[in-house]
Amino acid sequence: MTERQPLLLQSDASDYEGSRGSAARPVRSSPPDNTLVNVHSEDSLAASGSGDEEIGSTDKSYNPTHHRDLEHPTSNFDTLVHLLKGNIGTGILAMPDAFKNAGLYVGLFGTMIMGAICTHCMHMLVNCSHELCRRFQQPSLDFSEVAYCSFESGPLGLRRYSMLARRIVTTFLFITQIGFCCVYFLFVALNIKDVMDHYYKMPVQIYLLIMLGPMILLNLVRNLKYLTPVSLVAALLTVAGLAITFSYMLVELPDVHTVKPVATWATLPLYFGTAIYAFEGIGVVLPLENNMRTPEDFGGTTGVLNTGMVIVACLYTAVGFFGYLKYGEHVEGSITLNLPQGDTLSQLVRISMAVAIFLSYTLQFYVPVNIVEPFVRSHFDTTRAKDLSATVLRVVLVTFTFLLATCIPNLGSIISLVGAVSSSALALIAPPIIEVITFYNVGYGRFNWMLWKDVLILIFGLCGFVFGTWASLAQILNDTTH
Repeated sequence: MTERQPLLLQSDASDYEGSRGSAARPVRSSPPDNTLVNVHSEDSLAASGSGDEEIGSTDKSYNPTHHRDLEHPTSNFDTLVHLLKGNIGTGILAMPDAFKNAGLYVGLFGTMIMGAICTHCMHMLVNCSHELCRRFQQPSLDFSEVAYCSFESGPLGLRRYSMLARRIVTTFLFITQIGFCCVYFLFVALNIKDVMDHYYKMPVQIYLLIMLGPMILLNLVRNLKYLTPVSLVAALLTVAGLAITFSYMLVELPDVHTVKPVATWATLPLYFGTAIYAFEGIGVVLPLENNMRTPEDFGGTTGVLNTGMVIVACLYTAVGFFGYLKYGEHVEGSITLNLPQGDTLSQLVRISMAVAIFLSYTLQFYVPVNIVEPFVRSHFDTTRAKDLSATVLRVVLVTFTFLLATCIPNLGSIISLVGAVSSSALALIAPPIIEVITFYNVGYGRFNWMLWKDVLILIFGLCGFVFGTWASLAQILNDTTH
């Protein structure tokens, strides 16, 4: 954390400020649920090739991993820990609600299939990054840069859209992180309300309003190094809360026949949104691989990526399966809300998870604010005016997430909506498009198997995007009218 200043759209920032710089060193790690990007200047990327023919060619002798200048490279174990942190967040607590919308067995096998597809898309992104690094003679690229470079070196008719592709990816990263912040806001308020309802009942909006002031003050901290202790405390509280939650779920489990094996088609899109939200860790993959001491260990059958995602998929499947089996149709948007209300230990779980997510909000918020801040600061001349505008921006964005959480007080619905809209775009739609364009000049293998595979994943992602968004919005509007 002390080494990391993750930072987003440095190229865009330089555009706004009127300066063009060289490629920045990539991000070394990422907090939970976080999607950090560090974008090189497009000039430094475009300068790697001159003319259309050179841009489309690949120098096989160039090994990008040999040209990475890392001050503190991470070990395989460190990378595995960061990968787990990047994938395990509030989504794991919502998996029982996802299983309720899918059915016990559809959720069981669907979650494993979803995990396999998401992991494959992560491999696709890493492979495209390596190909484009060799093509543009760059040591490393991040998500937005990969999108930019794929279009820039793809078919001639698409090269004009390279900056648009980059901005679309960045926009969805912004939407994803703002969505995470809304979920975090509401998660904390609901868990505190659940504890306080044992003594005195108030609407959840009151708890959201009480949280607004402290949340604004905490997010005025601009340097991540001061948040290192906060991140450590949040991680410890999350682990403790999950362990105690498991102890409640695994006691006196009912028979599997007490829950639905298969849910209705109407609720299946809600399952998709929640599941893809939970698996949304694709944004941390490239920063982690870029900063490994031995990046060749990241991929492969028994590599760091597969090992970490198998652990993640098993945890998600276990929490979803046993949580739904334990609480059935009464399962809430977060499994912590189903724990016994009068039990002291369960109250401690809710409080610890609420504090952990409250502290993690700042790390999530760091991403969207650094996407917008360079643009805002560029409209002012003096340093004082720039700093004041940045402070006002932080207050406005925190208040915006507060208002969204207030308008949509259904935790399950907002998680499903964020997953269907932004997570599916980043995890299932962008990678196949990038791979098809990246390997346009290279070939798609025998019988064009890569092209057919990417088309199937793209159709799956688009269907999830459309139907998941529709079902989530319908549920939100239905809750609002009633």
